[in-house]
Amino acid sequence: MTYRLIHSPPYLADGASLHRDAEDAPVLLLDLDGVLVDTRPVMARAWRQVQEDHGLDVPFGEYERHLGRPFGDIMNRLGLVEVASIHETYEKASTVFSHLARQFGGIAEVLHCFAAADWRLGVVTSKPLDRAAPLLAQVGVPFATVRTPNGVGRGKPAPDPILLPLIDLGADPSDALYVGDMAVDQEAARRAGVLYVHAGWGYGRPVAPAPAVAESPTDLLRLLATRPFLEGSLL
Repeated sequence: MTYRLIHSPPYLADGASLHRDAEDAPVLLLDLDGVLVDTRPVMARAWRQVQEDHGLDVPFGEYERHLGRPFGDIMNRLGLVEVASIHETYEKASTVFSHLARQFGGIAEVLHCFAAADWRLGVVTSKPLDRAAPLLAQVGVPFATVRTPNGVGRGKPAPDPILLPLIDLGADPSDALYVGDMAVDQEAARRAGVLYVHAGWGYGRPVAPAPAVAESPTDLLRLLATRPFLEGSLL
């Protein structure tokens, strides 16, 4: 297999892995928006551009509550039909206003602690690869695998986006944790058989059954002492 590096530090395109020889190491998978990087200002401004260019009165809050799903799925849920043109407007505006994104305080330092403890790190996001790549470069952490809609498989809440990076890493679901901030993240983790930790600093609220909640990025450090992964042992 030939791997295509996107940026330095070393994280890879969909389906690639740097750690095929570490099959017994625990895996920490994370969502991007609302977990690693605060992109709400970018999304809000991009949606305003959509409203202006397409004459829509759908508020950003309605778009935001469906975050994590594929863009087309969100449009269907909002009852919007010009999906391709709306997506083009949103993508262009997101690129223009990308400078408004900021990584959450402490997240990079926390992930470096996991990497130092021999955890393998991966990203599972519904953001297209061309927009996810510069944000991940900003975080500056060596992710072993990155899964975006540019790859194969269905989008969240299907389990595919979580199971595919585990295949990349040769890991079992019982060796993995997934950190997300939306109900679709929780559902995808459940369907993948992976324990879920809710990012309390993110954009959404967990749903029943109530998962473990990390109130801040540094709160995730308590997971370092959690092995094997058992229900009730998290956080």
